[in-house]
Amino acid sequence: MKPHGPSVRGGTDRPHRPAARRSGTKERDGSRDPGGRLSRVLTQLLTATGVLALLTLVPGPDMAVVTKRAVSRGRADGLRTVAGIAAGLLLWGALTVAGLAALLAASAEVYLAVKLAGAAYLCFLGVQSLRRPGAEPPAVRGATGSAWRTGLVSNALNPKIAVFYTGLLPALAPSGLRPAAGMALLVLIHLALTVIWLGTYVYVLSRARRFFARPRVRRALDRATGVVLIGFGVRVATTP
Repeated sequence: MKPHGPSVRGGTDRPHRPAARRSGTKERDGSRDPGGRLSRVLTQLLTATGVLALLTLVPGPDMAVVTKRAVSRGRADGLRTVAGIAAGLLLWGALTVAGLAALLAASAEVYLAVKLAGAAYLCFLGVQSLRRPGAEPPAVRGATGSAWRTGLVSNALNPKIAVFYTGLLPALAPSGLRPAAGMALLVLIHLALTVIWLGTYVYVLSRARRFFARPRVRRALDRATGVVLIGFGVRVATTP
């Protein structure tokens, strides 16, 4: 009986150890699926791009500011305004990735101060349009910087972008990327969509500038733009 004991135990132990190693190898190989991971990331990026594109097409203060500059000064001024808006988006994007935008959105006092400053600036631009509707804008030295600053300030003083970035981007960021990298990528996608959309809008306005240059049309457009800008300013100030 004794000779059979070790051989039974040995025969029982030997088959199980390689089987365990083989099953562990299969599990590790199954977890490594770069093709599937890339496919998931691309699918999530396409979904996020679609959502950002729809939000970009919604008219807002940026479009009103671009309309005012492009119609009154031409395509080049409108594109400089778009560049300023893009710089504002980059600023908010950098703050979001760094985590500072979340602090701003969480601080009621700072959020209120930035919101009221942005509302006041939009109302200021609107009042400018209403004071002298249809008047030819004076040639001001440094008009290039003025158009860029107009776009930058109108965007940088809009704290709703901070709420938009901190509230929506984490939900849209691809799960296969690090959170900071995913949000940075979405900021760049939103920036590209904004530049393409507003740049195309400026081009369309410039093509029809001869029509907008008519005194009656310009007066009507300036009044409408002024009312819209003031309306956006009031909305920014009163919306929580």
